[in-house]
Amino acid sequence: MLFHVKMEVNIPLDMPKAEVELIKKSEKQYAEKLQESGEWRHLWRIAGQYANISIFDVESVQALHDKLSQLPLFPFMKIEVMPICRHPSSIKEDDK
Repeated sequence: MLFHVKMEVNIPLDMPKAEVELIKKSEKQYAEKLQESGEWRHLWRIAGQYANISIFDVESVQALHDKLSQLPLFPFMKIEVMPICRHPSSIKEDDK
């Protein structure tokens, strides 16, 4: 199942810098692992914001929830999810 996911990050300004850097490092490692597995198919930054638009390819809504809730930055995120499917006019073979 494909999902369009918008993630907006809002880390508290008073959080210690060392703690923030550790969380960001863990976030990057986890995101890279999901991208390498193919579950996080696309990741784009939204210009001018601490936010991204992503495409996830996972087996279920529950699987998506499990992946997102394990993100180290999850407690500081506003997340919007939209299930998506292949458009019949798409010429891309890897669109499911």
